[in-house]
Amino acid sequence: MHSETTILYVADPMCSWCWGFAPTLEALREIAPGVPIRIVLGGLAPDSDDPMEASMRSYVQQAWKDVAQSCGVDFNFDFWKICQPRRSTYPSCRAVLVARAFGLESEMFRAIQHAYYQEARNPADLDVLTDIAVNLGIEKVKFLESMQAPETESALQAEFQLRNDLGVRSFPSLGIQHRGETQLLHSGWCSPSAVKEIWRLWNSHI
Repeated sequence: MHSETTILYVADPMCSWCWGFAPTLEALREIAPGVPIRIVLGGLAPDSDDPMEASMRSYVQQAWKDVAQSCGVDFNFDFWKICQPRRSTYPSCRAVLVARAFGLESEMFRAIQHAYYQEARNPADLDVLTDIAVNLGIEKVKFLESMQAPETESALQAEFQLRNDLGVRSFPSLGIQHRGETQLLHSGWCSPSAVKEIWRLWNSHI
């Protein structure tokens, strides 16, 4: 049965609630062993070179505090002192898609999160993403070419279409592909205990 099932993890590597979702995702892996989890890139914020406005800075910083309190994950707030924040997450989404071709999708996603939330580096910057890719073993020139390739942009738009087809309005969210059909399983963050119950209920109805 589960050989026909894929869990869809709709997320953005620069979404703070997705950083807080890591323990929940690990709990899901434990209760659904052998069921593949595919990242669906949500696209939190489009390409922009504009500095983040003060109001958005305040909003995001408060979100970090809320996530830390709710989820028990840590953030490095030095980011706000040493980086120039931009509301631009599509580049990091593209980087995950490029890494997918090398079988390093999950590794890239986690490395972007770690750089952003732990190392106070800005994944909106191409040089940061390039450094992460090289550290994962992706050749620099190939990565840069792939980031600019029309195929990568087409793949990103396909991710957004799948997100829309699921009816996702917030990140993280969980969907299911089962026997050729796709449905939304849960929208928004949930605790490790809650995701186990969500998975149990879904299994009881298939």
